[in-house]
Amino acid sequence: MSKVDRRVLKTQEFLKKAVIELMAEKGFDDITIQELADRANVNRGTIYLHYLDKFDLLDRLIDEHINVLRVMCEEAAEMKLDFVESNVGWFEYFESNYSFFSTMLRSSQASYFRSRFQALLMEEIKNDINTARTINRDLNEEVILQFVVTSFVGTVEWWITKEMPFPPRVIAEQLGILLDRIY
Repeated sequence: MSKVDRRVLKTQEFLKKAVIELMAEKGFDDITIQELADRANVNRGTIYLHYLDKFDLLDRLIDEHINVLRVMCEEAAEMKLDFVESNVGWFEYFESNYSFFSTMLRSSQASYFRSRFQALLMEEIKNDINTARTINRDLNEEVILQFVVTSFVGTVEWWITKEMPFPPRVIAEQLGILLDRIY
């Protein structure tokens, strides 16, 4: 794999930061390419060298964060971390990328981001559902999965939109206790 020029990476970071800042100020649909260029201090043509349009920029930004979370899941599984320890990392990541996550969850793009986040969780959790447990023996695996994933996503959304009222470890422990009761 060839090394990417640092100037290219810097420009892409400026553009990602610009789109998040603008989304915090107004709806994504109202953002123009010229506003993105001005905020990132680049010309319009530079944006098109890196992205097809503003939708491509946002999609790649979401992909980037979803992929980081996916890698964190894989690493936690390899290290055989329990739910709390693996999710402390997630909540620390949410905290360190608060601007992105809070903007995404408050924007008109929230449903798109939420569905991508839920799909990631479905993929990661589906093999961990234990219908053999006495408490779950009469429940459908898909119902359990939907409940766990939507509960997790809803709790993350609440935690971020309430400006993280608990530290990452505390919220991970609370979720760990609750989810351990289910599966």
